[in-house]
Amino acid sequence: MGILSLLLLLPLVSSLDFRYHHTKELEAFLKEVQKNYPAITHLYSIGKSVQGRDLWVLALGRSPTQHKIGIPEFKYVGNMHGNEAIGRELLLHLIKYLVESDQHDPVITKLINHTRIHIMPSMNPDGFEASVMLQCASTIGRYNANRKDLNRNFPDHFTTNNQIIQPESKAVMNWINTGMFVLSANLHGGALVASYPFDNGNRVTIDANGVSKTVDDDVFVHLASTYANNHRTMHKEIVCDDMNYFKDGITNGYHWYIVKGSMQDYNYVWGQCFDITLELSCCHYPSEDKIQDFWDDNKIALIEYIKQIHLGVKGRVLDQKNKPIANVIVEVQGRMHICPYVTNKNGEYYLLLLPGVYILNATLPGFMSLQQKVVLPNGAEKLSAYEYDFIFSMGSTSKKPVPCPLKPLYSNSVSTFTVTVFYFPIFVYICIYIYI
Repeated sequence: MGILSLLLLLPLVSSLDFRYHHTKELEAFLKEVQKNYPAITHLYSIGKSVQGRDLWVLALGRSPTQHKIGIPEFKYVGNMHGNEAIGRELLLHLIKYLVESDQHDPVITKLINHTRIHIMPSMNPDGFEASVMLQCASTIGRYNANRKDLNRNFPDHFTTNNQIIQPESKAVMNWINTGMFVLSANLHGGALVASYPFDNGNRVTIDANGVSKTVDDDVFVHLASTYANNHRTMHKEIVCDDMNYFKDGITNGYHWYIVKGSMQDYNYVWGQCFDITLELSCCHYPSEDKIQDFWDDNKIALIEYIKQIHLGVKGRVLDQKNKPIANVIVEVQGRMHICPYVTNKNGEYYLLLLPGVYILNATLPGFMSLQQKVVLPNGAEKLSAYEYDFIFSMGSTSKKPVPCPLKPLYSNSVSTFTVTVFYFPIFVYICIYIYI
């Protein structure tokens, strides 16, 4: 068989040139990818924009159409602000790179083997269609068709956000609330920095340096640094026209400027998903002749960031009959989240943690708790998190989800604490739920 015949047997993606692709072209590209790579891709829409455009997502993995136990779920979201256009193009080129590298590049092949990756090139297609390449700081097309800023449109856990939830935001909230995502990032423009939660805060979370810290601040600093250090220039502390200086190319969101109702904070608090914001271009809408340079700048960083989903520990909570138990709180001692991180319907849990020694607590509210000391390696290096399963000596299952406060948290007003204490011969475990 000749070389030409062999090439004809290989699935191909049509040439994706380095220019901006409007909605119809973007849809055509995604559909072609799914057609040519049906074994590892699945195209779906999570909803529609104000003007009726689909919010397309392409999933990649060995089981692209559905979740597989033990395989963590990752997502990239681009073009949340319609005029911040470079992210959508980078994600299209990332898709092309991943599908064409599968079975050829051993690292990408292994990444697809062990991860289900969801890529949404544009969260705000209406805004992109309204935007134009003008001045670097132009805001034309930034908002959705209702003139709303989607990154100020999510429920906020510090102060009441009176924004009317937009169709695009609602679709993403429903997507996040499936509870399947472990790690994500959203791609923006206007600076060159990796920003991490919290975007908002108050006296409980803000330290003396003006940083609003989560209980996982060490992990978030690592995640942001991973991207910045693998980007060709971000870690070099490039200063854009706004004169903001970012040490090592990273920043805490609140320390930079306060955002109420951001998507990254919503992911972390209500979605059990670690999310950071990647500002990838000084200009909101760079000229087309720069797109390939941006791809070269970000290619390695985009891949290395996905690998971080394999940090920490994962496992299941089961009963003695090997049946999964849902809604079991599984968290690290000393790292209680605002909304407790709980097992899904398969009894799975995923916790992103840096290498080290930790005490895991698994609590079935109202019944019992278990503890386990774990020594965690760097799972990202082998694309496999440390695994530990909890086995409960009872068949009870928690049918109701753990209460999660819906009102603003960390209020300056006096808090009311509900304390539930579980007594067992081995230890006493105290679980505190915060209600304001």
